[in-house]
Amino acid sequence: MTGRFDRPAERAARLGLGLVLFGLSLALLVEAHAGLDPWTVFAQGVAQRTSLTIGQVTVLTSLALLALWVPLHQRPGLGTLANALVVGPVLDLGIAWLPAAAGTAQQAAFLVAAIIGSAVATGLYVGAGWGAGPRDGLMTGLAARGIPLGAARGGIELTALTAGWLLGGAVGVGTVAYALAIGPLVHRALPWLAIRSAPADERQARRDQQADRDGDLEAGPVAVEEHAGGAERVQHQERARGQEGERDHEHAGVAAPLGGLARVVGDDQQPRSRPGTAGSAARGC
Repeated sequence: MTGRFDRPAERAARLGLGLVLFGLSLALLVEAHAGLDPWTVFAQGVAQRTSLTIGQVTVLTSLALLALWVPLHQRPGLGTLANALVVGPVLDLGIAWLPAAAGTAQQAAFLVAAIIGSAVATGLYVGAGWGAGPRDGLMTGLAARGIPLGAARGGIELTALTAGWLLGGAVGVGTVAYALAIGPLVHRALPWLAIRSAPADERQARRDQQADRDGDLEAGPVAVEEHAGGAERVQHQERARGQEGERDHEHAGVAAPLGGLARVVGDDQQPRSRPGTAGSAARGC
């Protein structure tokens, strides 16, 4: 399994909230009756031809797409599996619970809420860092094989849309609006909602601090007192060395002028040779 595991409670909460919101957003899109996103078009088309619900088809489609990850050497994360298993049942619950849109104004409101909700939900569950959805992983796997990401995404979604439409899925203005708006909205939502992992050195420092605290607790009060007494002795020794250094500095500051004065006095006390003597010595040489 891939994924980051620091702050697991926060990541799990964001993942769960994002998947539930995504399922409800898709249910809003269904109840708007203005056209669906490509994958829900496909799920609705298959559901109309079988005894399955839209949510059940969504789960089965996700599991089938995960099987295609194997030859593409993609590894699912916890979020990938949760996406495959959670979105479909929530979608069915939302369809059963939410009323159908009545009138153009309510259709527009449902459509806008569904698109924005899908973008925020994607930012939450992808930003949790526990793996991409089954459809996204298929696209990135194809991109890793040399197919441009835009072409891979467009080709897969266009295939799902066409197959769903031929099976009777709803295609309309909502389909176009979703396709045009979801990309830019997700692009803006991800930086705001992604969980940023702590740097490695910061995580190591936290682990060291926790290990120190655990060691103090296991050693008991005596070890804590000894540790505190040792710290006080170290501080006392550092203060003593600082005071000695200050005294040495003051002594050096006084000794330097005195030494200079002694050299001057010593030079004055040394006998100076007379010019005549020096000349005679020079001639003797």
